[in-house]
Amino acid sequence: MFYFPLLWGGSALKAIYVLAAVLPAAFLMRYVYKQDKIEKEPANLLISLVVDGILAALAAIVLELLGQSILDALVAPENPIYVYLMAFLVVAAVEEGTKSFFLYRRTWRNPNFNYRFDAILYAVFVSLGFAAYENIRYVFRLGLSVALPRAILSVPGHMGFAVFMGIFYGRARRCYAQGNDFGCKCNRILGYLFPVFLHGVYDTCCMLGTDTSTLVFVGFVLAMYLIVFFLLRHESRTDRPM
Repeated sequence: MFYFPLLWGGSALKAIYVLAAVLPAAFLMRYVYKQDKIEKEPANLLISLVVDGILAALAAIVLELLGQSILDALVAPENPIYVYLMAFLVVAAVEEGTKSFFLYRRTWRNPNFNYRFDAILYAVFVSLGFAAYENIRYVFRLGLSVALPRAILSVPGHMGFAVFMGIFYGRARRCYAQGNDFGCKCNRILGYLFPVFLHGVYDTCCMLGTDTSTLVFVGFVLAMYLIVFFLLRHESRTDRPM
């Protein structure tokens, strides 16, 4: 259904594939950008964050292959615990780790990082750059049939993880500006572990594929989306300078 091998397709078909993969991320970037009410961030910085998200995705591919090879050597794939280890320690830990690394590298000392909501915006742009590249790979490999479910689930999922990362990242930066090293470290750790937990739950439900895990997945995704959009509006309304 809706699958057209690109081997036989022309440039117009490839453009359709790219648009189907990228538009959901672009739409969500625009939405979060509009929530930044006080001081808009420069376009060149935001573009560089999207590029960093792509670099994070490329790094994650390599690290996940390495992590999976180590896991395969230690735990048999038929072992019930294998799925949980793969979801949390390989996929979630690696992907949120590469996003966090490039986010910090690009923004921590950037002079434009002067409001708390900036952290959410930065984290979302890195994460959606990651999601857009990942989406392109899936759509080109599996066809347009995966574009809609990924637009509804996977791309917003990455944004959701990023909002939590950004909230803690902004508080860490504020603690740093106030000379509170302990608070800075605690918030940076939470800004990594919280998205890893959410991402791990998300992927575990997908990998298990049982009736129960599907019900849990639907409830988890709906709850996360409601909380994330509430947090975006709340953090936008209560934005404060560093």
